[in-house]
Amino acid sequence: MAKKVLVIGEVRDGELRNVSYEAVAAGKEVAEGGEVVGVLLGEDVSGLADSLIHYGADRVIVVNHADLKTYTTDAYQQALLQVLDVENPEGVLLGHTSLGKDVSPRLAMKLGAGLISDAISVEMDGGDAVFTRPIYSGKAFEKKKVNDGVLFATIRPNNIVPLEKDESRSGDVSTLTVDLKDLRTVIKDVVRKATGGVDLSEAKVIVAGGRGVKGKEGFEPLQELADLLGGAVGASRGACDADYCDYALQIGQTGKVVTPDLYIAVGLSGAIQHLAGMSNSKVIVAINKDPEAPIFEVADYGIVGDLFEIIPILTEELKSALVSN
Repeated sequence: MAKKVLVIGEVRDGELRNVSYEAVAAGKEVAEGGEVVGVLLGEDVSGLADSLIHYGADRVIVVNHADLKTYTTDAYQQALLQVLDVENPEGVLLGHTSLGKDVSPRLAMKLGAGLISDAISVEMDGGDAVFTRPIYSGKAFEKKKVNDGVLFATIRPNNIVPLEKDESRSGDVSTLTVDLKDLRTVIKDVVRKATGGVDLSEAKVIVAGGRGVKGKEGFEPLQELADLLGGAVGASRGACDADYCDYALQIGQTGKVVTPDLYIAVGLSGAIQHLAGMSNSKVIVAINKDPEAPIFEVADYGIVGDLFEIIPILTEELKSALVSN
C-alpha cells in the first residue's frame, strides 16, 4: 500500500547532514511506491531542497523563519506540527541525532503516535515497516513496528545506505509559512568547543583515544592519523574526565553512539560503557600495550605494543601507501 512519508532533513552549518539522505532511502522503503516528502527548516534553506530530491525525495517543503536558524525545541516542534497538520503523512523519519532524539518523541506524543528510535535497518512485511534496532548496549537486536497511527522513527547514522545521487531528478519545491508563538528559548550565540573537521557521529573512520594517550599532546598524533584517513577523533570517558580532550569527543553509553566503517581504538581498555557506543563498528582495530585489555575481545585486528611507537609508524606507512596509489 503506497504511503506518504515525511523525511525531516537536518541542516548544520548551511549543509545537509548525511543522515538526512539515509533517512530518505529508508523513507522510500517505507513508502512502498508512495510519496517521500522532504522537509527543511531554517532561516534560508531553500537552496538545499534540490539536494534532497537528487537523493530520492519526490518533493520538498521549505520552512524559512528567523527563529529556525538555530535549533530550539519549542520553535522546531511548533513548526513541524504545522507541517504535519498540512501534510497528514503515514510516516515521519528523522536522523537519530541530538535534534532527532529531542524533537521526535515530542511530536509523537502530541499526535499520540508510536516512535521507534535508533533504527539501523528497515524491511517491509505485508505492508508493515519493520525496523531493527540494537538493545542491551548493542549485544542484541529487536524488530519493532508501529501497529496503528502515524509511524515515527529515527535512523542511526552510517547504517542505511543512501540512494545513488541523480541530478536529473526533479520535484516540486514549495514553501510553508508557519506561525511561531510564545517561544521560551532564544539563541543569542553559539560557542563551539569542538573544532571543525568531520562530524563524529557520521564519520566513516574514527581514531579514538583513551587514558593510554597520557595527555592532551597524546591526541595530536591521533588527529594526524584521522586527518590522513578523512576521519574524526573520538575519546573514552576516561580521557575526557582526565581533561585530555573535550567531552564533545566522548563515545560510549553516556556519550555518542557511532557506527563507522573503521574504528581505531588507541590506548583504550574497552570498558563496557565505551563498547556500548562503538561495538557495532564494521571493522575495529585495537592498539594497546596490555594483551589482556577487554578491547581485544571485540576487535577484528589487534596490535599489542606502545601506541607512541605504533601510531607514527602506522601513519607513515599509510602516507606511503596513499601516495603510491
